Amino acid sequence: MKPIAILTVLSAAALASCQGGGQVRELPQNRQMAPVGVQGAWVDPNGVVSTFTGGTFSTRTTDTNQEIASGTYTNLSPQLVEINMYSVLRKTQSKVNCAMVSMSQLNCTTDSGAQFSLSRKV
Repeated sequence: MKPIAILTVLSAAALASCQGGGQVRELPQNRQMAPVGVQGAWVDPNGVVSTFTGGTFSTRTTDTNQEIASGTYTNLSPQLVEINMYSVLRKTQSKVNCAMVSMSQLNCTTDSGAQFSLSRKV
């Protein structure tokens, strides 16, 4: 065989080996990122939803979506969060400290000493 013919055959063989026989590789599906800190939605035992997003805090009723509290929060550490909250219902300002005891539970204490827990909403 001539050198050009040999190169043509080798090139065709190399290209054929690069093609996966028509198989299509699928890209991995997007996996939902695990929540970081308190970011996201949390629910109390009565079904009231509190949302933590980018330093702001809001609590709304589940039936009418009416805001009942709002404010800001600060991460004091990876497990501790301080909430400065304004209660729309009582028209009062208060502080709440919460400890993240797991990725799905916050144990909170108000500045008046009342305690409650929130569970991460799935």
